Amino acid sequence: MNSKIILYSFIISLFACNESLQNNSRVETLPFYDEATFTPHWINPTDNVLDTFHRISSFNLTNQEGDIITEKSFKNKIYVVDFFFTICPGICPKMTANMMELQDEFLKDEDVLLLSHSVTPERDSVSVLKQYAKDKGIISHKWHLVTGKQEEIYRLGRKDYFVEENLGLEKEENDFLHTENFVLIDKNRHIRGIYNGLNKTSINQLIIDIKTLKKEK
Repeated sequence: MNSKIILYSFIISLFACNESLQNNSRVETLPFYDEATFTPHWINPTDNVLDTFHRISSFNLTNQEGDIITEKSFKNKIYVVDFFFTICPGICPKMTANMMELQDEFLKDEDVLLLSHSVTPERDSVSVLKQYAKDKGIISHKWHLVTGKQEEIYRLGRKDYFVEENLGLEKEENDFLHTENFVLIDKNRHIRGIYNGLNKTSINQLIIDIKTLKKEK
């Protein structure tokens, strides 16, 4: 787990003192994030400051069924984001397995979706993604595997979700995007958490945090 996620976990723990042991939640409301250091902002979800707070920008991608997927596809949905590629021999199989746990956990929950971006979109065509989904048991209406223009996917990863920049690495626009991070997005396209997609404890915490976020009004 990288140092920023460790710091995140430590800061979260400071706010856990008054929590009920019965619901296993660290906090009643999750923090908000607006830049690559993932410094938490503890803001009331009804505060008007969120009107101008960082949110995921518009996008236009294509999923494994050939459907156009945009930010509107996630309107009033909580969703979890990651970045992968289908022939990745390293971290991606474990990330996919952990995403599968999220699919199983929230399979019947229409408020929760999953979104995986291919970082090799020139290779991961719709047909390739569809076969990958079939091989892995991915359910299309719950979990979107998307391809599109590489510059758009990389922009989203680095400038919107900050999935890689929190590692403290300076990269050029076309440098390969590779990260194990999962990002939790709320119904208003705000970032509410970052998690190590290879770590079982982190995935369990993500599940708890999604349930906490579902209670938010």
